[in-house]
Amino acid sequence: MRDDLPAAGDLIPLLVGDSHDSTFLAEMTARTRVVVSTVGPFALYGSELVAACVANGTQYCDLTAEPQWMRAMIDAHDAMAHETGARIVHACGHDSIPSDLGVQFLQEAAVERFGTPCQRVATRVMQMRGGFSGGTAASFLNAMRLRERDPDFDRLSQDPYALCPEGERNGPDGPDRMMPVEVTWDANLQAWTKPYFMGPMNSKVVRRTNVIMGYPYGREFRYEETGLTRGGIGGWWAAMRSTLFGRLFLIAMAIPATRGYLQRRVLPKSGEGPSKEVRESGSYELVLVGEMPDGTILKARITGQGDPGVRSTTLMLTEAALCLAEDAESLPVGGGFWTPAAAMGKRLRDRIITYAGLTFEMMDDR
Repeated sequence: MRDDLPAAGDLIPLLVGDSHDSTFLAEMTARTRVVVSTVGPFALYGSELVAACVANGTQYCDLTAEPQWMRAMIDAHDAMAHETGARIVHACGHDSIPSDLGVQFLQEAAVERFGTPCQRVATRVMQMRGGFSGGTAASFLNAMRLRERDPDFDRLSQDPYALCPEGERNGPDGPDRMMPVEVTWDANLQAWTKPYFMGPMNSKVVRRTNVIMGYPYGREFRYEETGLTRGGIGGWWAAMRSTLFGRLFLIAMAIPATRGYLQRRVLPKSGEGPSKEVRESGSYELVLVGEMPDGTILKARITGQGDPGVRSTTLMLTEAALCLAEDAESLPVGGGFWTPAAAMGKRLRDRIITYAGLTFEMMDDR
């Protein structure tokens, strides 16, 4: 990668070390302003790096979508991060920047127009075109293995407020089920919804944002995130077919024998990913539907260019790191464990609009 850069790239040093070598990590983070981590599964390879960044007051962001690991890192290091000034920002990729910054964008518009936030927001994944990387597959495989060993895994997975601080884990939302066998009708968009695989993860991040920012969305704020098909019987069947396939896939992944077969024959290996054509031609669209206390509906649209999990994620993660490096003095928070919206908010949103191919727009009121 360095060899492909302009001549100035020759000045960039290469540091080689082991993700479990605490001495190396301490020395590296002591001379580093911002660390960007892409080492999924983070539960296997990421913990020592977070600890080193916290100890040295080094800014840090990653693209993890592993809530159990995030919870463990918060519990272990949040107090020290406040002391050292280390801003630790998880989930700075497609999971969960569009959802987190999208809700913040919609709620800012609601407050500006009506003086109060939406009491409920539903994010609908309208379309998503892209591939599937080996790193994502490895993280999911590791989660399935952890589920077999950790009796608390399912409880935390289903707890909608699992990432919120202790004492602030109550609210109106029900359990986050990974793939319930149900489809629902969205009257505002006139289409059927289906479970979205990463909805439970993104929802936890959005709820954490609300809590750690002091409840700008209100204490009774409700949030959900699903996919969307279309109206009519065809839309219902498309939603149900996708839901049943997702459920069967999860059942297969939960059984060691079938999980091993899928790992060998179906899932991409670590280091593999979608082709350049898929990376460049991918795209996605989200529509956020917000309901005001009086029933008024607000809608916002977010679009992204490039494969969501690889190209778009890379651009968003890069801008998050640059935001921590270049805008550090003007960020609204100090040390601690933050979400993208809580730590960087509009500054990051402006960056990803300008440099990462995302758009944020309010739609006509309905």
